[in-house]
Amino acid sequence: MSDIAREAARRRTFAIISHPDAGKSTLTEALALHTRSISEAGVTHGKAGRKATVSDWMDMEKARGISISSTALQLEHRDHMINVVDTPGHADFSEDTYRVLSAVDVAVMVLDAAKGLEPQTLKLFDVCRRSNIPVITVVNKWDRPGLEPLELMDHLQQRLNIIPTPLTWPVGPAGQFQAVIDRRHDVTIAFERTAGGATRAGERELSDDEARAELGEPWETAIEECELLDADSLHHAPDTFLAGLTTPVLFAAGLLNFGITQLLDVLIEVAPPASARLDTEGNPRPVDAPFSAYVFKLQAGMDTAHRDRVAFARVCSGMFERGSVVEHAATKRPFATKYAQSMFGRDRETAEVAYPGDIIGLVNASDLRIGDTLRAPGEKVAFPPAEKFAPEHFATVRSTDTSRFKQFRRGIEQLDLEGVVQVLRSDARGEQSPVLAAVGPMQFEVVVDRLLREFRATTSLEMLPYSVARRVVSDDPSPLAGVSGVELFTRSDGATLALFPDKWRVRAIERNHPDVILEPLAADTSAW
Repeated sequence: MSDIAREAARRRTFAIISHPDAGKSTLTEALALHTRSISEAGVTHGKAGRKATVSDWMDMEKARGISISSTALQLEHRDHMINVVDTPGHADFSEDTYRVLSAVDVAVMVLDAAKGLEPQTLKLFDVCRRSNIPVITVVNKWDRPGLEPLELMDHLQQRLNIIPTPLTWPVGPAGQFQAVIDRRHDVTIAFERTAGGATRAGERELSDDEARAELGEPWETAIEECELLDADSLHHAPDTFLAGLTTPVLFAAGLLNFGITQLLDVLIEVAPPASARLDTEGNPRPVDAPFSAYVFKLQAGMDTAHRDRVAFARVCSGMFERGSVVEHAATKRPFATKYAQSMFGRDRETAEVAYPGDIIGLVNASDLRIGDTLRAPGEKVAFPPAEKFAPEHFATVRSTDTSRFKQFRRGIEQLDLEGVVQVLRSDARGEQSPVLAAVGPMQFEVVVDRLLREFRATTSLEMLPYSVARRVVSDDPSPLAGVSGVELFTRSDGATLALFPDKWRVRAIERNHPDVILEPLAADTSAW
């Protein structure tokens, strides 16, 4: 095994995904705490004076207690490097989550113990299945009242058509979390609370006699439930997990830091390491091939002292060395990497080297776009470009302060590049009032907030009466110009889009103008 292949085998790169308020960011914080990346945890929904989670750094995230933008963290556990990407849970930011899933090898799906499977959970599971990404399920908030554990297993199997294979099993019902039975090693692990859950929870391994004496009837019940799991042959198998047919399940309480060590161990032992990724021609790119990387996210405003922009790139093959010159596949131009950094929430430090599976931040990479490929000079590899979601909400945005119009225009261009929204333009509306296209209306709130905070541009929004967008494939879209209920725009990538008030108007236009070919946009969430 080459040195690069050996380093790739040490990497685990995963996304944490969930329905909003399932405790995803708090769980991410607990992972950082248990790997000693931070010394004390803060929680987004804590009492006054508690810190926000390290992965939620935007002002809107702190104010609302939700994740709006994905964030990368790198942790170390048992001589392995764990690259974590905490993603937005809200459906309005599904596109950001989708892009993250294109850059990871496994997903950790977080369920609320009381709510179980929620609408966004079902959608995210389906996205993982379509993307061939295996899923590890964590039932979080077991320290609060919730569903029965066997009932949750039934929900997973019946509603997701996936077989749960619990690796840990809770001792005590939801709300009375005391310990877990680790089915991998057939041991009981008891947890000890710490003040406010701000530091690592204590753990003690108990023999059966000790567990029976200390934990009593809840332990006996857990043992009986584990016997039922054994009778149904609900055991982890690597091949069915990687094929997306089964999902390992663990129980945890992120707020108390219970069950976190077990999750870290499972990520190392069960999750796939960085491996060959398919290029645009469908050929696997070996991890020890010359350097290549895929840009899956752009983010500005992370450094309040400087208006910089960071391109997040997942290393796919080879070794990255800071300062080396790589090639931008889209333009075939050289690209300098002097300002490469590893990310930890909004904090960063210089990244001298990185290996397949690692996520690097390239600062002030103004020429990079989401979906771009970076590669060693002379290489021909390119990875599939990022798909844009089909927007369902549309609004015009205007600057209310004419003296700040340059800043307004620069901010709109920046947010378009980041993929916060899609920006549509037309000669009829002009540059003064571009149209924003979004999967969900909360994206508009992010635009208004960031234009004000980062560019000091005050704006007004006016919602438009459209809900459907189609790409106009025909060379001549002019037959649609001036047609009632239709408006034509050009997207920043050059695509011509037609907007309609509803799907019935689309069908009417298709009947009346058969010469104009309308194509649904890729990654249409309505098809989930």
